[in-house]
Amino acid sequence: MRLLELHMPADDRFDTVMRAVKHAEPIDYYVQDTQQVDRRLISVFLREGTGQALMDNIQTVLEGCDDYRITVFPVEATAPKLKEATDQKAERKIQATREEIYSDVSTGARLDRDFIIMVVLSTVVAAIGLNSDGVAAVIGAMVIAPLLGPVLGFSMGAALGDFVLLKRASMTLGAGIGIALACSWILSFFLAIDLQSQQLMSRAEVRLDGLALAMAAGGAAALSLTRGQASALVGVMVAAALLPPGAAVGLFAGSGHWTLALRAGLLLALNVVALVLAALIVFRLRKIRPRAWIDQKNANRAVWINAALSVLMLAAATALILWLDLGSKVSVG
Repeated sequence: MRLLELHMPADDRFDTVMRAVKHAEPIDYYVQDTQQVDRRLISVFLREGTGQALMDNIQTVLEGCDDYRITVFPVEATAPKLKEATDQKAERKIQATREEIYSDVSTGARLDRDFIIMVVLSTVVAAIGLNSDGVAAVIGAMVIAPLLGPVLGFSMGAALGDFVLLKRASMTLGAGIGIALACSWILSFFLAIDLQSQQLMSRAEVRLDGLALAMAAGGAAALSLTRGQASALVGVMVAAALLPPGAAVGLFAGSGHWTLALRAGLLLALNVVALVLAALIVFRLRKIRPRAWIDQKNANRAVWINAALSVLMLAAATALILWLDLGSKVSVG
């Protein structure tokens, strides 16, 4: 359930907005005057699945007006108990509004001091955990690392055709990976690299089942966001495992093991591309798109371009994986 509040001018558009509110068949609503002159506050109590349509209708009515504000709140509980809807509308899917998802994603794609500090700390934890074969430390680094945020931001930007978000997410992701590589490379000069560590060496193993894991993790992350269940992202961070391969690249490169560094880098690239593509597919299937028709055309173009590039990169990575596997079998034989 959602509580939608609209603060708007009390002008001739008010009646049209109220018709849109009633058309949404809310559970309840009320209107009150505010302390500001000629202003109204409309509070609407909505069932799941109806908020986006109402928000779009309101924004259409108030097109060209900057003097309004829509705020959406999740409703944890209400009394008395609501009756369950019995008609076909009861099957509306549970989904957060586009604006709610955008707010969550854009915050996670922000490049600021906290992001940099979190990447540095998680890289230190991951590098030490990988080298010492500490499973708990590696898992902890996965949870700490904020790299999933810019990946989802990139997919969201493509789904909406929002090139500002695309650029911001790309810069944040590139900076995060670059910081992780630099930190782990520096750490390699202070750590005696242990090639017997199973956690470290597993990051140099690139297999096709890793592609399926990354795709599933990306889809789960996007689905969690669209359903307003951000708490599930902790599990996705562990499954996605973006930071450990990045830390492994720096450790291998700093110690002169370039072939292992290449394999770990391939695993990192494969995970990033698979996450982006899977999240993009889920956003598309959940109909996360701009409100205006012309913006939808731009979004469609961005989606197809990014999807095509992702598929090409995955195909190239898959071919390289098969080639590496074939080369290893030949050398063993």
